[in-house]
Amino acid sequence: MSFSDAISKSALTVFLDRDGVINVDSPDYIKSPDEFHFIPGSAEAIALLSQAGCHVIVISNQSAIGRGMITRNDLERIFAKMIKGVEQAGGNITDILFCPHRPDEGCRCRKPAPGLFHDAASRYNLDLSGSVMVGDSAKDIAAARAAGCGQGILVLSGKDPEHQQQVAKSQTPPDVVKTDLMAAAKWIINQITTLKKGS
Repeated sequence: MSFSDAISKSALTVFLDRDGVINVDSPDYIKSPDEFHFIPGSAEAIALLSQAGCHVIVISNQSAIGRGMITRNDLERIFAKMIKGVEQAGGNITDILFCPHRPDEGCRCRKPAPGLFHDAASRYNLDLSGSVMVGDSAKDIAAARAAGCGQGILVLSGKDPEHQQQVAKSQTPPDVVKTDLMAAAKWIINQITTLKKGS
């Protein structure tokens, strides 16, 4: 299934990185609900995607668990705050998949490895070629490529804008570059509207 086929069948899945896309990132990691703060407009952007019929799945590296900085229960409390904020904005998150491992553990699920995407595809019977990934780093775009996602969107709302500009100009650049999740959501919805009008 291509990106356009997914749209025409109202089956578009949008994968989102968390830190730097949905919430303000921190070099010290997000360790509690009190440290989780939505990037302005991000909850509303997820609501727009939900209301347009997209299935939103969060795909996130969370090595703070493997580093012993937080527990899985801490992470679930942070996710609960995120889900509540999105629901209050009128949106819905279909699922959250995360990697708890440190970079040195060599797991299959830590981005840029595509393991979490494959898990989502198996769980929901997805054709990843008809999906979109929105991330703020090179590893997000690399993971989207490795998984076979139809589109990889880079947003510039993460903690290292200089790095993100380099990613945008790299030999394996994203398909689209937007300022933040709201701009990315509007672009996705515009593609939905345009392709449906042409079908």
